[in-house]
Amino acid sequence: MESGPAIFAGLVFALFGGALLVWTGARVRLGEPVAHGVNQAAAAGLAGVASVISLGLGTYCFAHI
Repeated sequence: MESGPAIFAGLVFALFGGALLVWTGARVRLGEPVAHGVNQAAAAGLAGVASVISLGLGTYCFAHI
């Protein structure tokens, strides 16, 4: 009964983290800004950390089903 919300949350975290990681990598590779008005390295680093944390939370949710 409680595995349904854990699966949904894990899926949301994993999709968001993966999409953010791919989007950030594409923006950095093309030399386009990740966030307007922010240092490119700082924005890419922060987005990378947020995507890794999100992927980790997704893994945590899937591991505790």
